[in-house]
Amino acid sequence: MKDDIRAPALFFAPFVSSAMRVEPEWIDYNGHLNMAYYHVLFDRAVDEVFSLVGLNQDYVSERHASFFAAECHILYKRELTEGDQVRVTAQLIAFDEKRLHYYLEMRHAHEGWLAATSENLSLHVDMGSRKVTPFPADILANLALMKAAHSMMPLPATIGRMIGMPRKTAITVEALTAEREAETRH
Repeated sequence: MKDDIRAPALFFAPFVSSAMRVEPEWIDYNGHLNMAYYHVLFDRAVDEVFSLVGLNQDYVSERHASFFAAECHILYKRELTEGDQVRVTAQLIAFDEKRLHYYLEMRHAHEGWLAATSENLSLHVDMGSRKVTPFPADILANLALMKAAHSMMPLPATIGRMIGMPRKTAITVEALTAEREAETRH
């Protein structure tokens, strides 16, 4: 890959996507970007960042493999509205022979405030069998270069965060059942 123009970009940390605009048809009845389109913007940035390691449309057509989303956790931090421009940063957290764990931040392109974050796990898939399969050696080598650069960055505080409510305020099925049982005893 020494003659490949992408090689120097693998050393940038974090990766920063091109600017993307919130389209009018993506605005919902609340007057802000519908949650589905955060995924669209994040996905476009994922295409950009992983094309640097060779995972792109050519990879799919030439090697008959791709990578599929397996898990995604988005935190919505601030509303985006029509016409806002955003950029997404990407950090490769970990990888192994078949998986990618990465973190994305969506920021307003001009003002810099955080709109959303996305933690993701993707799987490398053979497009013929549609089964998870190991990455080829050249892709693993490129991922190692990217991971080395991204390892210089601190881990985001929300990595591994679970969805949940504080115990003291959450109304659970167990609490409702116990409350009903207590009422029938009195």
